[in-house]
Amino acid sequence: MICFVNSANAQMTSSNKRIADVYFQNKEYYAAAEYYKRMLQISPDSAGFVVPYGFEQRIKETSPKKEDYEYAVYQLASSLRLYKNFRDAEKWYAVANKFTNPKYAQSEFWYGECLRANLKYDEAIAAFESFISNYKMNDDFIPKAKLEIASSKYALYEMRYPRMFRIDRLNNNINQAGSNYAPTVNASELYFTSSRPVGSEGKNQILEGSKGQFKVFKKATPYVNTIYAVNTENHKAEKVNIQKISMDLKKMETAAATVHPNGEIMFLTAWADDKEYQKRAIYMSRKEGGNWGAPVSLTSEINVNGFNSMQPSVTRDGKYLIYSSDRPGGFGGYDLWFANLRPDGTVGTAVNMGDKINTKDDEQAAYYLPATQKLVFSSNGRVGLGGFDFYESKGDFAEWSEPLNMGYPFNSAKDDIYFAALDDAGKEAYISSDRESVCCLEVFYMVREYLSVQGTILDCATKKPLAGATITAVGTNVPEQVMKTDVNGRYTFQVGSNRDLQIHVMKDKYFAKNISYNYAQLFKADTLLSSELCLEPMVINKPIVLRNILYEFNSAELTDSSKKTLDTLFQVMIDNPNIEIELSAHTDNIGSETYNLELSDKRAKSCVDYLMSKGITPDRLTSKGYGFSKPVALNQLDGGKKDNPVGRALNRRTEFKVTRQKQIE
Repeated sequence: MICFVNSANAQMTSSNKRIADVYFQNKEYYAAAEYYKRMLQISPDSAGFVVPYGFEQRIKETSPKKEDYEYAVYQLASSLRLYKNFRDAEKWYAVANKFTNPKYAQSEFWYGECLRANLKYDEAIAAFESFISNYKMNDDFIPKAKLEIASSKYALYEMRYPRMFRIDRLNNNINQAGSNYAPTVNASELYFTSSRPVGSEGKNQILEGSKGQFKVFKKATPYVNTIYAVNTENHKAEKVNIQKISMDLKKMETAAATVHPNGEIMFLTAWADDKEYQKRAIYMSRKEGGNWGAPVSLTSEINVNGFNSMQPSVTRDGKYLIYSSDRPGGFGGYDLWFANLRPDGTVGTAVNMGDKINTKDDEQAAYYLPATQKLVFSSNGRVGLGGFDFYESKGDFAEWSEPLNMGYPFNSAKDDIYFAALDDAGKEAYISSDRESVCCLEVFYMVREYLSVQGTILDCATKKPLAGATITAVGTNVPEQVMKTDVNGRYTFQVGSNRDLQIHVMKDKYFAKNISYNYAQLFKADTLLSSELCLEPMVINKPIVLRNILYEFNSAELTDSSKKTLDTLFQVMIDNPNIEIELSAHTDNIGSETYNLELSDKRAKSCVDYLMSKGITPDRLTSKGYGFSKPVALNQLDGGKKDNPVGRALNRRTEFKVTRQKQIE
């Protein structure tokens, strides 16, 4: 390392500061952290960057150097955070939080982010709440802090009930030194990007400060982003045969490839290798004699001069090219765009995927499954577990559903980005994440697990099995499944979510029923047994007495116990959205015919009004008062000479009957 300073007599602290700042400005955060640490006169040890004992007291005591010390502490913390070393960054932000200089007012926000990345969600919430109370600037940090609080609370909830995914890191030479990310699959080949070293350190490079007044020589890094390939059949082997994809693209780094379903066209991201943060662009390469030919930059439809276009993804049916870009016309940060893809590999006009998908922050690395119409992508602009999270939306490129976070453990507190399915439904896939790494993305294998649901449907009256009953399963993140019971009344199916589940059972001429299961009942289960469930026969226009429907004397007002009985009928109406009913009220023969007709009519109407107040639509309900015109027992005995209290009690009743049942489609 050779350093040029303005004065040969400059002190070591000043020299370290200038070197560190040059590295920081050039986004060489690991090297910057080393020199900020030297500026603080701290030596590294095997445990990493450890805050020395009594360090804060030393800052107070060395007041002439206090400004330099505070600057170095904050910059060291920021360098570690930007290098994704959240564990050590947390310790130094904890020191910087106590600084009173307004220029370090954001320390507490970054401290909260580090706590969240280190899975300390409760402490992170407290840090962000404190930041909101103390921060006085009018910028976007307050909204970001509120989003972080919502995300931390969401993460705590999600981690209580892990979703049905198994995520395994590939423990072989695919995940070597450097970053390993952006898996993509074509036929039996797994392509991925790696920044693993491709040789020794190269020639000197010159890094300059912001005004060019200070320069640092550094060796060119051997860590170069390059695309590699491996056979998917042995991706879990202890050691796999990895092939570097050689392309005639000199002095360029390549990454994030996608292969057309025909296997003959590859799209990839590339940029100059001497400037890691130069603008990205998307290139296309064609197969030539079994090898990939020299990539050619796509036209201005995709690559807009002065802006980044990256992470191309061809849909599994080959119809669209999706990519991420910060080009004009978006909603902020990086947006997802798509273009029609022609059979010859040329593309149409790029279209923004809209504000249902894109936020004011970053959306990246999309993957579309035509068979399920599911779009999987990563975003850091929504409530999630932290960093980039995977989200899923259903749509057809004309309209999209609200994206849903794919939850824990699919997502982690760090960055989860790049999804590549191994099958049309996305049941198996590769992803990349830095969840198990201090600094870098690695490749993981994902399998969706399933909950088996089994049961038998019977006739409540005969106890015999009901063949041909329709079973519908729905729930959060559960695509609707419909099946029929077999000749033994049995059903069995699988669902890929343990969020919640509702099983709806229907059969013509029977009352339908629903069975609901919540998170607590599902998240530990692998098989859900509903051994026997019976359906009540339904006869059109056959009255059914509602027990315990009572009214105050000479009143149509429902008692609390009556409302509980009507709640049961309400559930029947919810379970049977295809039926219409009549609610009727009946009296004994005490009083005049006119009086009893009016009273019974009011009582029947009060039942209908109660059900409508709970959400049953009027077109499904009618009310009718019959007075004492339809007795089911004698009101008097011995030709009217003797009162019959038991008979009169039976006659004072409320009934319902199904007047219509729409056919089940």
